[in-house]
Amino acid sequence: MAYHDANNQNFSSQNLNSPYAAGDPYYNQSSGFITPPNGEKSKGKGVSKWIKIGIPLAILVIVGVVVGAVVGTKKSKDSSSSSPAAQSAAAASSSSASVNSALEELATGKFAMATNSLYMVPLYPQVTDTTVFTTPTFASSAKASLTWPSDTFSAATPAATSVRSDRPRLIAPQYKWDVLTDHIAADPYLSYWNETIFGNATDWYNDEPVVYFFDGGNGILDIARQFKQRAKAFSYAYRMTNDTKWADRLWVEIQNVAGNYTTSFGPDYDRWDSNHFLDTAEFSAGYGIAYDWLYDVWTDDQKAAIRFTLIEYGLSFGLQAYNNASTYIGWWKTNTTGNWNCVCNGGLTLGSLAILGDDDTGSASQLLALTVPNALENCAAGPTSDGTWSETQDYWYFGTTGYAEMTSALITATGSDYGMLNDAYTLTGYSHMYGQGLTQLFAVGDTGPNKFSSTANGLFFFASEFNEPTIALYQRDQSDAADPWSMFWYDASVQGAFWDGLPLDRNFDNEIDQWVSMRSTWTDINGTYIGMKAGMNQGRQTHNDLDCGDFVLDAMGHRWAGELGDGNYNALDYFSNDTQSSARWYYYRKMTEGQNTILVNKSNQNVLARPTILGYDTTNDTQGSSTVYEVASGSTAYWYADITSAYFTDTSSAKRGVRFINNRTQMLVQDEITTTSPFQWRMHTNATVSVSSDGTKATLTIDGDEMIVSILSPSSGATFTTSAAVRFDTDPIPPEADQPNPGVTVLIIEMDAGTANLQVLFSPQWNDGTSSVTPPSVDLANWSLTSHNT
Repeated sequence: MAYHDANNQNFSSQNLNSPYAAGDPYYNQSSGFITPPNGEKSKGKGVSKWIKIGIPLAILVIVGVVVGAVVGTKKSKDSSSSSPAAQSAAAASSSSASVNSALEELATGKFAMATNSLYMVPLYPQVTDTTVFTTPTFASSAKASLTWPSDTFSAATPAATSVRSDRPRLIAPQYKWDVLTDHIAADPYLSYWNETIFGNATDWYNDEPVVYFFDGGNGILDIARQFKQRAKAFSYAYRMTNDTKWADRLWVEIQNVAGNYTTSFGPDYDRWDSNHFLDTAEFSAGYGIAYDWLYDVWTDDQKAAIRFTLIEYGLSFGLQAYNNASTYIGWWKTNTTGNWNCVCNGGLTLGSLAILGDDDTGSASQLLALTVPNALENCAAGPTSDGTWSETQDYWYFGTTGYAEMTSALITATGSDYGMLNDAYTLTGYSHMYGQGLTQLFAVGDTGPNKFSSTANGLFFFASEFNEPTIALYQRDQSDAADPWSMFWYDASVQGAFWDGLPLDRNFDNEIDQWVSMRSTWTDINGTYIGMKAGMNQGRQTHNDLDCGDFVLDAMGHRWAGELGDGNYNALDYFSNDTQSSARWYYYRKMTEGQNTILVNKSNQNVLARPTILGYDTTNDTQGSSTVYEVASGSTAYWYADITSAYFTDTSSAKRGVRFINNRTQMLVQDEITTTSPFQWRMHTNATVSVSSDGTKATLTIDGDEMIVSILSPSSGATFTTSAAVRFDTDPIPPEADQPNPGVTVLIIEMDAGTANLQVLFSPQWNDGTSSVTPPSVDLANWSLTSHNT
């Protein structure tokens, strides 16, 4: 099993053209390393997300349209594992023919040339010629003609219940449709996305309507998001072609989820599953899009039918959620800053805005008076002050999609965002970028259900609203970018390379999050990446793990230390609560034992942990305009935290740090701990592990590449052992059996009680002759940018 698929992507064979099935680690599956790519995940099936299975080539073919060719997970041995310092020299010595070929491709306007077939991340040509790469900007002189025209609609006194008179009013007003064809012809990204959307629409046109399937505690959320996907794609296809076959096909889907087609669709009294209100919200959003974008093609009878179903199974339950204190279906409206509030309010808002003015029941206007202020109070606080999503890196997708849809629709329909766009949403795009390693997300905690209509394309909306071209340039190369929303949120006048001037390192210091991201490059999958966290063990809406001190590590195109991802969402008491005695912490993937951190006395960490960051510094390296970044001599970054509060009274001190060594070609993880109990250093890996005879070194191997892990301190008495990723026999028994974690090995150092300074060095075996060094031993308190120079 590979680290979970949420960090890769799990792709459904039914959507061969779909960004939802061929894109982001977040799309269909999510998890620490890599999940089974051959089908969408049902949380109830208990499939391990770390299973490393090859992705069917057919599913990846569409990606080639985006970024060139889909390449294998490994290049030849002599080209894939060069150290960061050697990559610049290699690029400089490349044949002029290959460089010229790459430059010709770059001249078309697309920067990513291929997509890695395992991790589904863009691959950039390694060229030193910077003429095609410029500083990120909007409306440059070269692309000024691709700016959107000004919207002629404005509201003197905006109100959520006062909408523009023309259609569409949601997200894509007519003035954008009027110039979209010209923009597609002039911009390679819009051209590809348009092609992909039509490819998706064609596939779904030939499929049967979405099939009702109730997935236990996950309700019918997959079905709701699939319906929303189709509503967007069919509506888009009709408006681009005026071919009524698309409207006719969408009408079949609309009838189907209303229970008026050839097969049954849920119980008559609650077809859209208000008990799992995310489902209700996503169906409502899909209905709103269909009603609004195809307003001029629907007959009066069809409009009346859509309004009736939307109110009957969507908006009426929304009003109950807000106004009926005796029902629990609206729990998400109170003190809920995560994705539930964003998605629920967003779906109800899109549905209400769509029918406002035609709704003679008053449901839409009543809801708009409730959803907007509630989202401002809750969903607006989804990102913390440093931009990190309050739940997990993966749940960022759901929350930001709901928020972007809602805010964009309010702006286009009513002329105001009502204060929804705050500083944290300015920063959240950068949190997402830094949370993406060179292979996968630093995806701690739960990774969520199938993504389907939840993408990272809210970055295009935030980029335009906050004048942040960098995040738009980053997202346009990602494999989930092809989506109807992108066609209207993306400002095609954007120009430049996202990495130009972008720092390699960033510290996220909000007390809930507390994590660091450090790398050797933004544009070469074969570089190095470290992510480490401290942060709180509560306050994440029961999606976190007990994992202060957790880390991930990339090098040579592989993830060497990774996350197991979420467990079985339908398992008994999985989401019960986040108190110390919660049964959630009995499941291996959620307990401290299942994380890459220190485990004291084989016991879980303290849920009341309040770590503090003690030190962070960086040589402040920023990548220039070239895709080849030559790491400067002395380049480094480090980060360390006091995580004592994550343990109990047997541990009087626990500090953990991580840093780059040897010009970012090696990594050091250091722990300083005093405890009266025995403890373990633990790391989960997909690598094959071979421990040396004296136990002080472990050789990790993936696809022929090697990483040597060495115990530098203590000089004696500490050795590596390994185990399968399974619970101890002495652990409390979980309410249900753990999911298996095949293919995952735990690298362990067993330590006796006492005071220890444990230093573990990671040395990728670069094939270009770059030698490893043994750094001096330096206490965390004395770390500096030069403390480990040799």
